[in-house]
Amino acid sequence: MRVKVTATLEPDKEGFMELFRRLVIEEDGQGLVEYTLMVLLVALVFWVAIRDTKIGDQLSTSWNQIKSCLADTSSCGTGS
Repeated sequence: MRVKVTATLEPDKEGFMELFRRLVIEEDGQGLVEYTLMVLLVALVFWVAIRDTKIGDQLSTSWNQIKSCLADTSSCGTGS
């Protein structure tokens, strides 16, 4: 007995519609969606709050210092 298995990388339209229908009707994933929206809202508020500050430049400078310390420990200060 031979079984022919075919797989495509293209999404199945009926399968997508069934998934969409289940997401709309069922409430199992509602908590996940709400938490995702809250995380996105917090990230957006954070981004708006710091986009016009110099924090980005300071973070970039600090990150570069950390990278150089990891690459060459003799370039790091002791901090004491």
